Amino acid sequence: MRRNARIDANQNEIVKGLRVFGATVLITSQLKNCFDILVGYKGVNYIMELKDGNKPPSQRKLTEGEQLFCDKWKGGNYNIVTELSQAIEIISNGKV
Repeated sequence: MRRNARIDANQNEIVKGLRVFGATVLITSQLKNCFDILVGYKGVNYIMELKDGNKPPSQRKLTEGEQLFCDKWKGGNYNIVTELSQAIEIISNGKV
């Protein structure tokens, strides 16, 4: 039986902040080898992989499965986010 996937320490803060900002957020972090959240804002969807910015860079790297997904994804940008302000900047500027 698969254990629940661990979430990054900043996930709850980022999700809550994006929702307060007016975005909708679908949490997908329980899906294996996938991104953490799908964000909808002003008719555009954003893929975001959350990494804990308090951890050293070596611990913020994509897992093998995440990297494979990122490499094969043919949709919009795969955004790696470490803090709320970065996520808001992405959706505010419409970086798809």
